[in-house]
Amino acid sequence: MDPLNESELSADALDLVARAAPGYLDALPDRPVSDPASWHRLAELGGPLPEDGEGTLATVGRLIDVGTATATHSLGPRFFHYVTGGATPAAQAGDWLTSLLDQVSGLWAASAFATEAETVALRWLKELFHLPESHGAVLTPSATFANLTGLACARQWWGERHGVDIAAEGLAGLPRMPVLASGYVHVSTRKALQILGCGRDTVQVHARDDAGRIDLAAMDRALSRTQGPAVIVGTAGEVDTGDFDPLADLADLAEAHGAWLHVDGAFGLFAAVTPRLAHLVDGVERADSVASDGHKWLNVPYESGFAFVREREWMRKAFGAWNAAYLRSGDGEERIDYNNLGPESSRRARALPVWATLRAYGRQGYRDMVERHHDLALRLGDLVQRAPDLELLAPVRLCVVCFRYRPPGVDGAELDALNQRLGAELLADGRVLAGTTVHRGMTALRPAIVNWRTGEREIDLLVEVVRTIGARLSG
Repeated sequence: MDPLNESELSADALDLVARAAPGYLDALPDRPVSDPASWHRLAELGGPLPEDGEGTLATVGRLIDVGTATATHSLGPRFFHYVTGGATPAAQAGDWLTSLLDQVSGLWAASAFATEAETVALRWLKELFHLPESHGAVLTPSATFANLTGLACARQWWGERHGVDIAAEGLAGLPRMPVLASGYVHVSTRKALQILGCGRDTVQVHARDDAGRIDLAAMDRALSRTQGPAVIVGTAGEVDTGDFDPLADLADLAEAHGAWLHVDGAFGLFAAVTPRLAHLVDGVERADSVASDGHKWLNVPYESGFAFVREREWMRKAFGAWNAAYLRSGDGEERIDYNNLGPESSRRARALPVWATLRAYGRQGYRDMVERHHDLALRLGDLVQRAPDLELLAPVRLCVVCFRYRPPGVDGAELDALNQRLGAELLADGRVLAGTTVHRGMTALRPAIVNWRTGEREIDLLVEVVRTIGARLSG
C-alpha cells in the first residue's frame, strides 16, 4: 500500500493518538509501572512483513492498544529506576511538535527555526546552571553522548599538546591519554573513551575508600608524575548514592597541572538550580567541559542531553571541518550549524521540548521541583532509618537513596542474596520500579526521585511494597 494513497489520513492517525492520550495520562498515578501478565500481547507486534500493509489507521490503533497495555510506564510517578524523569506537559507537547514538523536541525540552512530554538534553549540552560554564557554548547541524545562530546574535545586538546590534529590524523603513534578520576566515575565515561579509541580501561581511579571517594593527594601526585597533559573527570551525582566529587578542588588541580577538567553532571548538575544545593557543584563553572541529561531531571522525553565546552573552538575542531561542500551553510556566531559542534550529522529537532519546558515553567519552576524532590528523598531516607527492617547505606545528598532490606538475624552473603531476590520480585510485582546495585560490596536498592509527578504517596508506597515483599521472602 503506497502511503500516498492514504495521505488524507495523516490527521486522523494523529487524532487517534491524541484521543488515547488523556485516558493514559490520567491513569498514570494509579497504575502499576509494569504488568508482566500483559506481555503475551507483545506477540501481536510480530509475524512476517506484510505484503500489502494493514493501512494507517489500523496500524496506529494496534500500536496504541499493545503499547498502552504492555509498555513500562516510566512516564509515571512510581518509576524510580535508572534516574529517569518523566515528561512535563509542555515538554511532551513540544516533542509531538518535533515529530509533526520533522525538521533537519543540524544546519541553519535546513531549518532556521530548529537551530534558533536550540540556540535559545542552550542559552537558557546555561543560565539555569549558572554556567558562563560564553561556553559553547550542543544538544545531544543523552549524557553518554554529552560525555563523548566533552571528552572528544579533551582528546583534541590533548593531541594538539602533542603536535597532532587527532580529528584529521588519528591516534596512531601517540601515547595513551592519561585520564584520572575518583571511584565515582560512571560507565558512560568509560564507554565514551572506548568509542573515542582511548580505551575504557585507560581511567586511573584514585579513591580513598571502597565507596569510591576521591583521594586528592594521590591524584595530585599522579599528575605530577604524568609526562605531558592529562584529563581529569569529575562526577556531579554518583549513580548509587548521589554523592559529588569536590569540583572546586579538581578545578584547582587542573589549573595547577595544566589538565583538562571534564565534569559528568548527568543529574547532579541540577543541584545548581537551587541555592539550597548549589554548593554541591561549586567549581563546575571552571570546568573545560560539562555533560548533563535532559531526560532525567529536566523531565523532557527521551532522547535528550546537553554538552557545554568552555572554548567552542574545540568543538569545531573535534567535530567540524568535513570538507563536504553540500553541508556548508555559513556557520557563524548567529547562524550556527550544530552538526559541526557535536557527534551527530542527522539530528531531530530535540530542542523543541527543551525550549518548551523551560519557557513554560522557568527558573522558579525547576527550583521548586528540585527542592521538592530533595525533600522527598530526605523523607524516604527518614522512613528507611525509622523502619526496623531497612538500612540506609549512605547519606542522602540529592535525589538518590541507597538502602537495603535487612531483617533481624540475616547478614553477609545471605542478606545480599535476599536483596537480589527482592529486586527481582519488585520488577515482577510492578507496583513500583526500583532496581538493585552493589554499594561497598553490598546488594542494595537505589531509587532516584526525579519525576515531576512523584509525591509523598509514591514514596510511602515504595517503602510499603519493599517491606511487604521483603517480609514474604524472608519469612
